[in-house]
Amino acid sequence: MKTVLITGCSSGYGLETARHFHALGWSVIATMRQPRDDSFLPVSDRLRVLPLDVTRPESIAQVLEAAGPIDVLVNNAGIGLFGAFEATPMATVHELFETNTFGTMAMCQAVIPQFRVRGAGTLINVTSSAVLAPMPLVAAYTASKMAVEGFSASLALELAPLGVRVKLVQPGYGPTTRFAANGQGRMQGLITEPYAAYAHSVFAQFQGAARTTQPADVAEAVWQAAQEGADRLRYPAGPDAVALAATPAGQGSRA
Repeated sequence: MKTVLITGCSSGYGLETARHFHALGWSVIATMRQPRDDSFLPVSDRLRVLPLDVTRPESIAQVLEAAGPIDVLVNNAGIGLFGAFEATPMATVHELFETNTFGTMAMCQAVIPQFRVRGAGTLINVTSSAVLAPMPLVAAYTASKMAVEGFSASLALELAPLGVRVKLVQPGYGPTTRFAANGQGRMQGLITEPYAAYAHSVFAQFQGAARTTQPADVAEAVWQAAQEGADRLRYPAGPDAVALAATPAGQGSRA
């Protein structure tokens, strides 16, 4: 039986991915900063919920010791941000990178040794469709995810000779997730008066979007990435992300 460790499983894509792998017979280690004591995940001897803060080295070490050997790592934990970059404190930008970028890199670095020794294993890093086409008012967030894209592409080359695969999953816009709710505190005051009218027009475009991404779309893309042994690196997830990925570079702006 194979084992997957997934970060950021308290809601949204991570939660659905944990459910999906469990339903398909895998042993699942679902991690989150503050485990919840409810029935949001199935009770099973093939599923464990462990606390993990990807910004703390000691937390990473503890969860990997408790988890034991794993076959796949899914770096899904992340925080969102929507607002004018001009109004965004640099402390908030640092917070984004600490979780979205450095947290992903730290998890990879901690898991690579066991994969290297075994000569097998898959690292799956979840980014965003924001890397596929320019999107306004998410400059810092996009930067944090673009960094993961470049990191993963390079890492894939250096780990391939060791039998370790690296994959990228690029979810589209998910209105049913808690992306906005989870980031409300850090987004306060980021839509200042000069940007207000434009921001409202952007909100309206998203509210009327014909194509959106559901958590099940992302879970299926992660599953596909975990199963494929091919050299494919990127997996857009959701009909909107798939459409953007098929658009020539620079032609798919969502502004």
